[in-house]
Order: sequence, then C-alpha cells, then structure tokens
Amino acid sequence: MQETQNPMEQAQSAVEHRPVFMPRVNSDNLVKTDMVRFERHVGFASRQKKKSINDMHQVIRKKYGFSHVLELSSKSGNKLSFPLSPLSLKLTNEYDGQAYSVENAFQSSMIFEDGGSYTDLLTVPPRQAKKDARLTTSGELIGYNYFGMEWSVEPLTTFYDWLYVNALKQNTHLHEEVMQYQAFTDREFNPKKSIHCAAYALAMFVALNKRGLLDNVEDPTVFFNLYHEFKVSNTEHLLEEGWV
Repeated sequence: MQETQNPMEQAQSAVEHRPVFMPRVNSDNLVKTDMVRFERHVGFASRQKKKSINDMHQVIRKKYGFSHVLELSSKSGNKLSFPLSPLSLKLTNEYDGQAYSVENAFQSSMIFEDGGSYTDLLTVPPRQAKKDARLTTSGELIGYNYFGMEWSVEPLTTFYDWLYVNALKQNTHLHEEVMQYQAFTDREFNPKKSIHCAAYALAMFVALNKRGLLDNVEDPTVFFNLYHEFKVSNTEHLLEEGWV
C-alpha cells in the first residue's frame, strides 16, 4: 500500500540532535561518540524518516570526511541493517547451545529490586520481550544474570555491549561488510530516553576487530577490563558533556 503524506509534511522540518558512533584504532577510545545536528523532516511516514536519516548522514560525511556510514534502524534502507539489529542478531550460549537474539538475552537477564530475572522472555518475540510490563514495574534495575553469569549495572552498557559484540563475533558472515563502515547511527535511539544502543556496540566491535582485540572477549573479565584500559565514550559520556 502506498503511503500517503500530509501536505504539511512537505515543508515542515525541525532541528534534531542524534549521536554518531565512530570506531577508533589509534586513540585512547575504542569508540568516539559525538552529537550531530541536522534537519528532521516532521511526520511519521517512512519517506520522512528516510529524509531525516539522509540529512543526518550528509552532516556526518561533511563534518568527518566519511564516505561509509550505516544507519541501524529499520528505516535505514540498507539491507545490512536487518541482520545487525539486536532483534535479529543471535548469540548462541554455551549453557544450552541455543541461539537467542541480543534483545531477548538482554531483557531476560535483568534483575530488579522486586523481581527478575524473567527468563521466560528468552523465547518470546523480541519486540514482546522489550515491552514486557514487568520490566517497568519491578523497581530499580540492580544487575543482570545471564545463565548464572552475574553482571553489575556499572559501568553502564557493559553487559549489553558484551552480548552484542559476542553475538556479532559468532556471525562471521557479516564481518567483511561491517568492516567497510566508518561510523554508525540509529536515529530511533534517543539518549534522553535510553542508554543501551546497538550502534555503539557495533562500532565497538569494529574497533576491537581492527585492533586485533576480539580474542577472549567471551570472557566477561577480559571484556570488563576494556572499560578500564580505554576511555569510554558512550551515552554516559553524552550525559557528562551535558548533551542530554
């Protein structure tokens, strides 16, 4: 069915800020996170969202001199975005040999003051897992438990990044194409509302791969140490810098 467009959408636009995540090789950061300012085309039609993404990427190309930027949201228009989505990308765990999406693994591992982890979320559709009411009615998030492997909340995003990096490491058929990109975005990710971002974790994978540091990242201790060996520039950095 062809999308209809509100006539007002043609002329309307607004300023928007979104992060761009850039893998780094010769730096004390694995990933450099920066905010870009671009014109947001008002409206919910897919064409409006694609225009906004194109404008954002034009700003990134001009500002940083990049030629290859990948948008990870469903409105990307790039076929690579789908298998790299946390809703699609799967991690096979060593405990039961089953493969679960990054989204399912993450949501099902959360431990709250008043409940969790809700392991039944491993096997529901990923979008359903993400929207499960218990995740917002069980009190403060205090940690994670992934098949008996316990993670703390701090440093922020560590557990989520570990899941995503290891899932992508297992999916070797995606590596060659992924490594061609210089920066990653997800326009649907709003740092005012969320902390964890697959585009950041994807940039981290590229940086680790280029540096030859992917060996043993399955070991939580090895991965955790990366957050002390390198300066962290994720959404927590945006908070510190006053962007959000």
